[in-house]
Amino acid sequence: SAPVSAETEAPPIASDAMSTTASSSSSSGVERRGAPPMLSQKQRDALTAKGYEVIGSHSAVKMCRWTKNAMKGRGHCYKHTFYGIASHQCMEATPSLACANKCTFCWRSYTNPVAMRWVFDVDEPRDIVEGSLEAHGRRFVRQVASGGVALPDRAEEAREVRHCALSLVGEPVLYPRFAEMLSELHSRRISTFVVTNGQFPEQLKALPRVTQLYVSVDAPTAAKLTEVGRPLFVDAWERLVSSLDALRVHGERGRRTVCRLTVCRGATSRDDAKDFADLILRARPDFVEAKGVTPVPQFAKGGLKMTDVIPTHSEVRAFAELLQEELAARAPQDDGRGQTPEYDFACEHRHSCAVLLARSQWRNPDGPGWRTWIDYEAFFESLADPESEGLAAEMRWASPTP
Repeated sequence: SAPVSAETEAPPIASDAMSTTASSSSSSGVERRGAPPMLSQKQRDALTAKGYEVIGSHSAVKMCRWTKNAMKGRGHCYKHTFYGIASHQCMEATPSLACANKCTFCWRSYTNPVAMRWVFDVDEPRDIVEGSLEAHGRRFVRQVASGGVALPDRAEEAREVRHCALSLVGEPVLYPRFAEMLSELHSRRISTFVVTNGQFPEQLKALPRVTQLYVSVDAPTAAKLTEVGRPLFVDAWERLVSSLDALRVHGERGRRTVCRLTVCRGATSRDDAKDFADLILRARPDFVEAKGVTPVPQFAKGGLKMTDVIPTHSEVRAFAELLQEELAARAPQDDGRGQTPEYDFACEHRHSCAVLLARSQWRNPDGPGWRTWIDYEAFFESLADPESEGLAAEMRWASPTP
């Protein structure tokens, strides 16, 4: 469908929930008349059937298969390989099930609503965090632990969540009290990996420090973003570019930043690499993740075979090498940090078809290798120090990559 202008009076959510005008209550008990629910009952039932636990009126949690695998001793996800998270202690969640895109490769199969602005009731941040942690432990961790296949020590450790991937579905920065939610997580010493689709640059600019901040760059040109991302906003490309500028500013403040590229077969040419390189050098992130697209049911519904869309790991790595060449060819001499922002191959996770490029400043100064892992305790200590932000501050919680 055609994009919708932000200036039009088009409804902000494509669901039958918009027909509901009765009063609704937040989890704090405050009644707000006229605020529609984010989810219709049909959407709530569909999400529940797909394994989501809906929290309150607009949030959700679901167990990642890598959390299960790690509990069973069957490997960790790529975030462990790249950044040192303990996958069995990671919770995947969102405070906003609504998103401003309908990406063709979305692995959530369009069960969640879409929205261009927040017109819904607003649940309390503490209630969202506590509800998510309770559901994660009660429904997901306990289920795996009681099945007899989890390693006893991993099952015990999994009861304590140490990391939260705010990338489950929807757009987390759309939630009006997201900063308070992040504070609730950090107060529990839970690290935060925040992923945004780059359609809400003003909200992105206002974010406080998180453990790691991502912008998904789903296409290298405006035309391809419209084709692949199917955004609601008519100015989606301009919003993405503004979000990349905001990401650069976060990086200049000493915050870890990432551009994440979703790689599809047939979109890995030299020209694609050149266009992506232009965007990456605009954002100047610390890291670039190139990750193969995940198989989703809508490919088959559209008459596509998996081999038409899904790249092999070798293809993803070859594209990452093309991208690295383009970045090296056009890198400026000084980016303001006293570093030449050249990117190089840091590590890979073959099972996830994922490759990590890192800037040269993340090389180990004491020898070969990299320092892309995170010292999580040092990160939490830095949050307590108001003077800890600034140029290259993120290096203070860097740790050697094994």
